[in-house]
Order: sequence, then C-alpha cells, then structure tokens
Amino acid sequence: MEELLEILNEINPDIDYKKENNLIDGKLLDSLSILTLITEICDTFDIEIGPKWMRNENFNSIGAMWKMIESIQNE
Repeated sequence: MEELLEILNEINPDIDYKKENNLIDGKLLDSLSILTLITEICDTFDIEIGPKWMRNENFNSIGAMWKMIESIQNE
C-alpha cells in the first residue's frame, strides 16, 4: 500500500489520504489527477482497470483503491 500512497502524494501532497474517504465525491481529485492516478496504478501494479472497476466508490479512498487493486490481481 506504500506504493499507492506514494503515487497519491505525487499527484497531490496536500491531501491526507490515510483519513480522506471522499476523494472523488468530494472533488478533491480533478479529472486530470484521476487519469494520472489510473495510469500510475496500472503501470505500478501491472494491472488493467477495466470498465467494471471505474466507479467512484473504488477511488474515494486509499483503502478502496487498495481493495480494488487486490481484487484485480486475484482475478
């Protein structure tokens, strides 16, 4: 999960990702940040995030993102 936290901190270091649960719904990440995040996650974890995973709830918190990454890796 540290790698994911590093990615997020590179995108916007002003957000407390360990506490925040509304990254998308609270509009803390803009569309460019989200695209960058998805690209970095795919590259770092060698996964593809398909359409079924492209839901706000999968990107609202670091915990939700980590759960999504693990689920994709286990498919």
